[in-house]
Amino acid sequence: MDSFTGIHPFVLVTAAAGFDRLVGDPRWCLHPVVVMGWIISRLRRLAEHWSGERPWALRLAGGLITLVLVGGSGASGWLLEQGSQRLPLVLGLPLLLIALTSALAGRSLEQAVRGVLGALPDLESARAALSWIVGRDTQELEAPEILRAAAETASENAVDGLFAPLFWMLIGAGLWSAGWSEAPGPLTLAWGFKAASTLDSMLGYRRGKLQWLGTAGARLDDLLVWLPCRLVAFSLPLVSRATLPRAGNLLRRSLIDGAADPSPNAGVSQAIYAHCLGVQLGGVNRYGAAWREKPLLAAGAAEVSAGRVEAMLQRTQRLELLWLIAACSVGAAIHR
Repeated sequence: MDSFTGIHPFVLVTAAAGFDRLVGDPRWCLHPVVVMGWIISRLRRLAEHWSGERPWALRLAGGLITLVLVGGSGASGWLLEQGSQRLPLVLGLPLLLIALTSALAGRSLEQAVRGVLGALPDLESARAALSWIVGRDTQELEAPEILRAAAETASENAVDGLFAPLFWMLIGAGLWSAGWSEAPGPLTLAWGFKAASTLDSMLGYRRGKLQWLGTAGARLDDLLVWLPCRLVAFSLPLVSRATLPRAGNLLRRSLIDGAADPSPNAGVSQAIYAHCLGVQLGGVNRYGAAWREKPLLAAGAAEVSAGRVEAMLQRTQRLELLWLIAACSVGAAIHR
């Protein structure tokens, strides 16, 4: 870390998380996820043209898209890491911090969810705000279903948009902290993860050609989120005195409830928030002309309220702080 001598890698990640909380996604520069989305769209058109209706060819093309996007994103992150370290500190440090911040969505998630809460009781405005952050049909939702949808996206995307990329950042920071300055660092791993996540969000659907084309990206995203999701389920009860004594039981119940969800991670992330906040999530959702029944999480608990959704966002803030404190403590202990 040539130009960052004296700045611990975990402090860099903590600074990026703080910058994310202060300013969110910078609007004045091109976001890496937008670039990833553009590349995915172009590669998808080429892949579908070449593959036709052949499932094996679509699976192969999906694997190649995944390899190109994830490998290219990680390589871009590594080049930026290495280049920023060789720049003067006043140039290299802000460049790396902005790039790291682009992989975190803590503030943007909060703003989106609070936009839904703030629009209520105006149902039309709340439905419009909700439609930007969920995949389900929102046109006929009443207030209780709007609140449930906001709670479900606040809990699921806390893992997908914040804790999973933060986890991989911290792994990269750990490699640098161990003295491997040429190894993939926090930005390399974070951008690699964001590429897999973007692939899953754009191609990971079980319909049409995507049921084959999106398989590789969806499976990779499931794999990369699996451990961070379980760490959230383990640690979320620790940030409140009300849930701390029941941490083991809440973890066990969230894993049982989450196992019924088709996704290996979404059900667990929603379940731990549901159990910690004492609200029931899950139920029937409409996606276009189709109705899909999701398993009930924390069945029999209270109905979601605006206050409980706000409490979810606050728990997420506390948990992020706990993770950063724990990481910096480990880093300090290693170099003592």
